[in-house]
Amino acid sequence: MTAKKRIPKGTPNMIDKYVGSRVRARRVGLRLSQTNLGQAIGVTFQQIQKYENGSNRVGASNLYKIANALAVEVSFFFTGIPDDIAKAGLIPRGKAMAEPPPAQFDHDPMSSRESIELMHNYFRIPDPLVRKRLFQFVKSLADSSKAE
Repeated sequence: MTAKKRIPKGTPNMIDKYVGSRVRARRVGLRLSQTNLGQAIGVTFQQIQKYENGSNRVGASNLYKIANALAVEVSFFFTGIPDDIAKAGLIPRGKAMAEPPPAQFDHDPMSSRESIELMHNYFRIPDPLVRKRLFQFVKSLADSSKAE
């Protein structure tokens, strides 16, 4: 039996970093400052910074408040979590996973300026049907590149 490596104390948990990156991406996509988000949930902008970089865990009540302030479901912050992060956090993968795992990246693509601007502009499209069709188009492009 092999012993699991312990993460050094003070090192951000990979799941906390992932959730924080999703908070940051959504906040920046909405062009909301850390100060404004902090005020909306009753914490300082420094606390929002710590949530976003994963150095502080977001408690359940604050995650709920953040989701409301950013107009998303709480599950948004866990959507697309890479398998290596999920396994490191010991999240059980049940049979309920209908979709294949997301593509693996060397870096977090959600933290790039391009991704944030893309998401921001996507949500600026007022017609939900147009957004859905655009989403399906981009997904089909990505899927067709896998087949080649």
